[in-house]
Amino acid sequence: MTERSVAPDLARGSALLGIALANSVYYITASRYGARSRPLGGSPLDDAVDLILVTLVDARWLPLFAALFGYGVVQMTRRQAAPGRGRSAVRRRRFAWLVAFGAVHVLLLFGGDILAIYGLLGFVLLAMLRVRDRLLLVAAGLALLLAVPLAALVGMPPLGSATRSSIPSLLTADPWEALLLRVAAWPLDLVLLSLSALAPMLLGIHAARRRVLDEPHRHRRLLRRTALAGIPLGVAGGIPLGLIAAEVWAASATTTFLASCLHVLTGFAASLGAGAAFGLLATARRGPVVRALAATGRRSLSCYLAQSVVFVALFAPYAGGLGDDVGTAAMALVAALVWLATVAAATLAERAARRGPAEVLLRRLTYARSSRVFTRV
Repeated sequence: MTERSVAPDLARGSALLGIALANSVYYITASRYGARSRPLGGSPLDDAVDLILVTLVDARWLPLFAALFGYGVVQMTRRQAAPGRGRSAVRRRRFAWLVAFGAVHVLLLFGGDILAIYGLLGFVLLAMLRVRDRLLLVAAGLALLLAVPLAALVGMPPLGSATRSSIPSLLTADPWEALLLRVAAWPLDLVLLSLSALAPMLLGIHAARRRVLDEPHRHRRLLRRTALAGIPLGVAGGIPLGLIAAEVWAASATTTFLASCLHVLTGFAASLGAGAAFGLLATARRGPVVRALAATGRRSLSCYLAQSVVFVALFAPYAGGLGDDVGTAAMALVAALVWLATVAAATLAERAARRGPAEVLLRRLTYARSSRVFTRV
């Protein structure tokens, strides 16, 4: 068996910080919300953090995570290419259980779930594995054309007096009402987030076919060029909407929509650039930070779910209720600390040679015979 490549895990572990920072803003209770669901009327420090996070985080790390999922589907298919029975069935069961994990995540915790979306798109990706590169890239381009305007609309300030968050279930103190709101919004979330995730997933398949992250030392020139082009483009394209979200620029609705389109489009470029940068980092000497981030990436499912558990416990109105007492800056600090806690837990698990609990459960459900699922888990 070949050694597992560190670059995809390194990128996943790092991307979880971006996901934590992006999702944490939804737990802030405010009287008014602006672009990217950023609370309005905060302190100068909050405005500065909004500018930084919209520019560098929002719509930048989720596409990278999606691309890594597509990359991982190819890796999984290669690993299961050895002689054996039911390999296709195993992959299908894995994606079906991932949808189930996402459904439970929505029911209990967070309406902006990505697990069910990844599970559903996993079936699409299995079919796309047989598609030639040119058609794969055309499909990615078409998905991108659909995703950009729709995702840009999601990032717009709420209509009218801008008094609503994009995730209303996190604003009610009634847990049952929150559950109903999450379930009611789930079908639309599935459609919108699926369109945004499909293009990077297809690009991830394209990269995996060339083993760009499995053998980064062979692709240094490509990785360097991608990083040097994608990251600055993502930063430049994120600044206009960042200025609007930070209330520095009082733009019209049309201008805000165009800035949001630019923000989403360049977010895909930034995610590719970031992925390339992690590929380059993986070719360097692996110190304790790289090993810790890679350990987190190998347990990304557990760490992702842990973020939701902590955020809901602390900030949801029907739980800890601390969302009324924090601004963007304080929430970003909490998000970073939560991520660091998952990194520390993953590092300890790595030293003990233990998988993440969610990964263990998913593996048992995937590989257990259907008649013995409940007796073995």
